[in-house]
Amino acid sequence: MIANESLRTTDALRRDAILADYQIACESRQVSLLGRKDVMGGRAKFGIFGDGKELAQLAAARAFQRGDFRSGYYRDQTFVAALGELRWSEFFAQLYAHTDLAHDPNTAGRSMNGHFATRWLDQQGHWRNQTDLFNSACDIAPTAGQIPRSVGLAYASKLYRNNPDLSSLTQFSHQGNEVTFATIGDASTSQGMFWETINAAGVLQVPLLVSVWDDGYGISVPVELQTTKGSISKALAGFQRDEHDQGFAIFTVKGWDYTALMDTYERAAHICRTEHVPVLVHVQELTQPQGHSSSGSHERYKSSDRLAWEREHDCNRQFRSWILANAIATEDELIELEKKALSTARDARNAAWKAYQSAMANEQSEALDLLQQVARNQPKSADIMAIRMELQKTVTPIYRDSVSAVRKALRLLRADQGPGKQALLRWLANTSEQHTDRFSSHLYSQSDESPLRVTPVPAHYSDESPTIDGYLIMQRYFDSLFSREPRAVAIGEDVGHIGDVNQGFAGLQEKYGHLRITDTGIRETTIIGQGIGLAMRGLRPIVEIQYFDYIFYALATLTDDLATLHYRTKGGQKAPVIIRTRGHRLEGIWHSGSPMGAMLNSLRGIHVLVPRNMVQAAGFYNTLIKGDDPALLVECLNGYRYKERLPNNIADFCLPLGAPDILQEGSDVTVVTYGSMCRIVMDATAQLAETGISVEVIDVQTLLPFDLTGTIVESLKKTSRVLFADEDFPGGASAYMMQQVLDQQDGYRYLDSPPRTLTAKAHRPPYGSDGDYFSKPSTDDVFEAVYALMSEAEPNRFPALY
Repeated sequence: MIANESLRTTDALRRDAILADYQIACESRQVSLLGRKDVMGGRAKFGIFGDGKELAQLAAARAFQRGDFRSGYYRDQTFVAALGELRWSEFFAQLYAHTDLAHDPNTAGRSMNGHFATRWLDQQGHWRNQTDLFNSACDIAPTAGQIPRSVGLAYASKLYRNNPDLSSLTQFSHQGNEVTFATIGDASTSQGMFWETINAAGVLQVPLLVSVWDDGYGISVPVELQTTKGSISKALAGFQRDEHDQGFAIFTVKGWDYTALMDTYERAAHICRTEHVPVLVHVQELTQPQGHSSSGSHERYKSSDRLAWEREHDCNRQFRSWILANAIATEDELIELEKKALSTARDARNAAWKAYQSAMANEQSEALDLLQQVARNQPKSADIMAIRMELQKTVTPIYRDSVSAVRKALRLLRADQGPGKQALLRWLANTSEQHTDRFSSHLYSQSDESPLRVTPVPAHYSDESPTIDGYLIMQRYFDSLFSREPRAVAIGEDVGHIGDVNQGFAGLQEKYGHLRITDTGIRETTIIGQGIGLAMRGLRPIVEIQYFDYIFYALATLTDDLATLHYRTKGGQKAPVIIRTRGHRLEGIWHSGSPMGAMLNSLRGIHVLVPRNMVQAAGFYNTLIKGDDPALLVECLNGYRYKERLPNNIADFCLPLGAPDILQEGSDVTVVTYGSMCRIVMDATAQLAETGISVEVIDVQTLLPFDLTGTIVESLKKTSRVLFADEDFPGGASAYMMQQVLDQQDGYRYLDSPPRTLTAKAHRPPYGSDGDYFSKPSTDDVFEAVYALMSEAEPNRFPALY
């Protein structure tokens, strides 16, 4: 592999630079060819490669500088290699899913090949200096999914350039001089994420350089059936800037024309970097020599004429012809370079495969030895040796094979308590710990900055503490936050000029400026993407989804990108963005605001907080700002009009995550709930007390994480009965809470009555107060659900109501 860094300050058409580029192009092509063979030969599960895109990516890499960012596409192998950020052995290690960071530093085998990530975090989980790096935000496979965050990565440059209060954060920016290079295949430009990003970048005027690799097809579908006018640059002509209007600078260039590519990217990056203008480079007439992926052949859907054209216009072939035509090198010199490229690719492949197999073989050898030892003097010796033989015959073992063999042997030894079985159990426990690290670690931060490690600080009150509306609590809180934390940024629909729809930011844009508290268009996906990119660059964004039900617009970006980021890089990258929204109890099909089950099943990797009032919300915001994990916080819509006491230490008090709050102690039934349901439950328990029923009410406060303190189980030991109440659909958050308490925490052991749930109906509420009453749990519903539990247990004392 050859890095191009030393060529950046020299003539781009110098002979040694051209031949260095040719060698990288040849190496990249060879690893694509060898990678496909490995998939076809069974060494890897799936492969997708960057063949046919080599020259365009070399040109983009030439324009890339330290501190810049790539928000890319899974075919960008040449781009990343040309930056010196990818060894070909690492490419193959990722193809084989090698879980060792020393071999696959991008994703530790957690993503398929072609997914590259700069390790921004050191081993302690702290930020490294991004301005020293050629930065790649970790790629994701969902088409166009890499594009929304590119808005935020580029927008950060604008903030670093224009906000002097950020000038001290030199590890994240050279005064906003960074360009974000977003790359995408032409077919994926049909996705809404792409169009929303283009519009947002055009409005914001940020240094975003979008490259569209256009090879004419989206798998088998030709561009004419995907894009208006059969051309994304023509379709985007209305976005072209001119002397009257801001917009995009748009370039088109042939993907096989080396000199035109170099010139285009030099000019495009210069405009982007110096003027902070978004740029689109439409790279046309690219080819895909091996087809879309290892899943099939492009010969099924391309005509013979098209295949012949692609062979002729292959960028590497055209590059070779240009070199010879201009007497830059001789035929013999190119043949020698090509031989060297093939040798380099083969050596990298062989080294990666040897390292991968060595890790597996060590575990297989240990399992074989243990199985042989335990089989001695065993009545089941023949069966155990059969298991051993099956494992020994495995030609290319993976971790699963050894673990499965030992587990099968332990089934045979289930009645045995001898030393051989104990040795197998110790081995299984040890390897299980290793496999947890390999496959299940780093879902959340493991650093000393984790929000789970923030020291709780209780709210302090005095006789002078005023009682004010909930929205004023929020306004006072955000005022205190922005006064002390220059990295804090708030963006969202209506959050600026009018101070958000519920006045939590009232007057703060005027006080702190448009750069820090910013209105956006109605574009939830790129609001989230903007937040992700800002957080990736060291800022602390609070991004607003105006109403909770609107989060579905952005769910793909949240679940595919943000929730998986820390996990899929095995702690190499983080984006501690806070998503602020409001929900619960508002009437209407699209404003009922309680899709908690959808969030719990989609957002593992993001904390989910459900404070019951605005003081609690402020305490959680303080904890999150001190932490380094992303979080979703749902404020109660009906809480803005309720009166609360303002803590004296609104800027400092911190609530712990995963710590339920006992709102009322009781002895007969435990009711577990959260959010706006807390008030409804408390109203019901006051009425239940009049009938002689004592209810313990627990507000879980956070759903992810859930009750790390064991508070609920301790309550069950006292009451022996439990009701899980919320306003989500049946089988949603209530089922999750029940599973956590009864299954994960063994709470079933303390119950004398069947556990119950109380949820909303299986449909969204129709509009109006009656729609709310008959669709979501009411005070009457809570009363009757708790009463029924007691009636079942003591029917004489509590006769049935109906």
